[in-house]
Amino acid sequence: MLVLEDGTRYDGRAYGALGRTLGEAVFATGMTGYQETLTDPSYAGQIVLMTAPHIGITGMNDEDMESARIWVAGYVVRDPARVVSNFRSQRSLDDDLAAAGVVGIAGIDTRAVTRHIRSAGAMRAGIFSGPDASLTPGEQLDLVRAGAEMSGLNLSGEVSTAEAYTLPAAGERVGSVAVLDLGVKTSTLNFLAERGFDVHVVPQTVSIDEIRALEPDALFFSNGPGDPAASDRHVELLRESLRDGRPYFGICFGNQLLGRALGYETYKLPFGHRGINQPVLDRATGRVEITAHNHGFAVRAPLEGVSESTAGFGRVEVSHVDLNDDVVEGLNCLDIPAFSVQYHPESAAGPHDAEYLFDRFAEMVREHQRGVSAGNPASKESKA
Repeated sequence: MLVLEDGTRYDGRAYGALGRTLGEAVFATGMTGYQETLTDPSYAGQIVLMTAPHIGITGMNDEDMESARIWVAGYVVRDPARVVSNFRSQRSLDDDLAAAGVVGIAGIDTRAVTRHIRSAGAMRAGIFSGPDASLTPGEQLDLVRAGAEMSGLNLSGEVSTAEAYTLPAAGERVGSVAVLDLGVKTSTLNFLAERGFDVHVVPQTVSIDEIRALEPDALFFSNGPGDPAASDRHVELLRESLRDGRPYFGICFGNQLLGRALGYETYKLPFGHRGINQPVLDRATGRVEITAHNHGFAVRAPLEGVSESTAGFGRVEVSHVDLNDDVVEGLNCLDIPAFSVQYHPESAAGPHDAEYLFDRFAEMVREHQRGVSAGNPASKESKA
């Protein structure tokens, strides 16, 4: 049984582990890439519903894991594959869900659930199977309504690495980057290393003094789950780093935290953006990119023209906009070396349209290094 916070109920078949799970019900619109979705730490605390009807045909493998485990709180599909058929498959999806203890449900009308969430908004939910399916409807609904709401929830401590570690640069070295792990994906780290960065991954508990001790050439804030309004410490960490003059790139949660560091507010979207087919306009080029998203919160910033950072970081412009609903999808600082995007440019899963952002980041760091070596560490006229 899938039970939503507003009392709506859907009968289905047990899928994955048996038992009960609680979380925020959201939907993801990608037709492929379910393994990357499942292992994306940004989905922690969420019951993910796949809008594509057939899930699981390509199985699971070790190569496409975006972290060491499955993070979703629960999983909802319409028609799970009865047979795995792919030469890269090592296990079936349902076997991995069961092994990870992820409670799921199959055989329900996921289109109907999606339409309901689009109308009513993302909400708390629960999946009940096995012995928990025998609970009364009232008992199940009480458990759902007693669950935590995503607004005000800080989940960084649950998904971040406990110990710092380093990935060496691949190819011609550009410099080093400190990556604040707020739920980072493996592909993001690989993309940074491939652009010539020694990647120092640090836990979310890191202090500004520890960042300075690493002497990184740049700072990167990763994607991650939770409400950016509940991450005041990370906002202040970023502000201190920006005052140091260190180049910055952030994605997803890192975009929201840059927005807050610059003085803008964040807010919760009605049902969020999740999937690998979201159209975004790059205002600098006029190019429309098809992008991968997973966010339930966004930055509130002026869409037109240039605004002034109320936190004292100069001029800021909205660099990217979602073409479905005009949500801010990127911020570009004109007086300091910093930019960010709301979506996931590492294409795991998803299209490759936005991989250029990693090249743009590397060039921004090179430009900053040239300015410092020439005795001009002041801000650049950002090309990002």
